[in-house]
Amino acid sequence: MDDLQIFLIPEYIGIASAAVSGFLFAVKRNCDWLGIFVSALLTALGGGFMRDTIVSRPLYSFTHYMPCIIVISMLVLSALFRIHKRSDIEKKFLFVTTDAVDLVSFSIVGAIIALQYGYNIFGVVMLALCNGVGGGILRDVLFNEVPWFLKTGLYATVSIVVGAVYYVMHNFGLNNIWWIMGLFAVGVVFRLLAYYRGWHLPTLD
Repeated sequence: MDDLQIFLIPEYIGIASAAVSGFLFAVKRNCDWLGIFVSALLTALGGGFMRDTIVSRPLYSFTHYMPCIIVISMLVLSALFRIHKRSDIEKKFLFVTTDAVDLVSFSIVGAIIALQYGYNIFGVVMLALCNGVGGGILRDVLFNEVPWFLKTGLYATVSIVVGAVYYVMHNFGLNNIWWIMGLFAVGVVFRLLAYYRGWHLPTLD
């Protein structure tokens, strides 16, 4: 089985979660529907845009229908169920978990594609990072805010570690479905522990 096929379902879950996150982000800033759509699109698919631009291949989201369909569907559902009226929805366990699925699955996909294009460990880690948090970066830059991953806990760090571990696994021939899904599970648990225990990198006084 193609390594990328393994992550279709987790990736779709991640796209859906990121689209809802982009929806809430824009609504809180009183954006109109165009702003809400752009915010959701960039949050959900921006990492893939960055990844594909770096490796110089056609954008996956614009050569396959499902990613954009998921984004639009989540916008409609979010509006119909008025989730922006629910307090602290972004802190609910389901939302935090799907966000972790988003981060880890996107990071692994980025690492897989980097290796397919012959990148070294630095390229693999960077592409995993871009794929994992690139959507949030593009959204935050568009809204003139400091990128969220630069001021939160072990978020981008999880993406970097996952990319590096996948590179090592690949070089030792440990990139079958069981090892990859094991890395995925450990990555999700790592992110959840970091979130609920408040782990973060040290800062300078």
